[in-house]
Amino acid sequence: MDEVTEVLGIPVPPGLLDAWAGWLAPARQPFFLTAEEAERLGVGTVPRAEVSFPPAGRDTDTFALWFVRPEANRIAWLTEEDWLALPPASRRALLRAQVRHGRGAVPPVRDFADLLPHLTGTRFVWWPSLIAPAVLARAVAQGQLNCRRAEVPDAVWTAATSVLPRARELAGTFPHASGPNCFGTVMGAAGVPGGEREWVQREPFEAFLAERTRRGGHDDHLGTILVWRDHSGQVQHTAITLGGGWALHKPSQSWMTPRVVRPTRDLIRWCRAPGWRLHRSRLRG
Repeated sequence: MDEVTEVLGIPVPPGLLDAWAGWLAPARQPFFLTAEEAERLGVGTVPRAEVSFPPAGRDTDTFALWFVRPEANRIAWLTEEDWLALPPASRRALLRAQVRHGRGAVPPVRDFADLLPHLTGTRFVWWPSLIAPAVLARAVAQGQLNCRRAEVPDAVWTAATSVLPRARELAGTFPHASGPNCFGTVMGAAGVPGGEREWVQREPFEAFLAERTRRGGHDDHLGTILVWRDHSGQVQHTAITLGGGWALHKPSQSWMTPRVVRPTRDLIRWCRAPGWRLHRSRLRG
């Protein structure tokens, strides 16, 4: 993959695109089943409890491990060769089970029918043979908002430098891997060394807020930290305003989500979730 591919308005270098291919379609993949399903399908499995997934790693994010139902307590590890050797009826049953149990990376065939016209059925799983730059670009972009970094006036970026010294550098970039999240993006933009490369947890982010901010702030002003909290007061998401009606955030800790710039009002609407309430703090001068 030698050409630069643009995804969500962001150029993706060939090396990162190659990494994406391996993360989206690893040669060996987990299929989650109940013991009864595994026995009925006649596939070999191991106990899910004995499988260690890295906390911010490829498998957790690609396959949405946190959504997989607990009763699917067996894992069948299959390669593409293993998959193709199964009877078509078994493959269909496995696909239905993955959707039922909440496993990620089981997209509808209709979403990629023009790029992968040979696919049949209603759902499929990613295998290395299916991957091409255009396919990757669509898979990553689904359900996300384009980055509008190029529309931000130079005057806004110049003014932001004194408060958010690394915001311009980070805006419109994908992370190097899974892990970097919204908290680290805000902290990195504000000048915390290495923050944008870490899976920052709630406690250090709360410490950052306590040390570097005070209550209040306006959405159109530079340096307002938008913080969404749930009904118990736990912080769930954050973003930072750049001034001039623009804001920066990273939607999640997944390798698929870039650090995007959007109009602040659009970003606030997109981040709404049941039970979340928006709070504002402003960075201290």
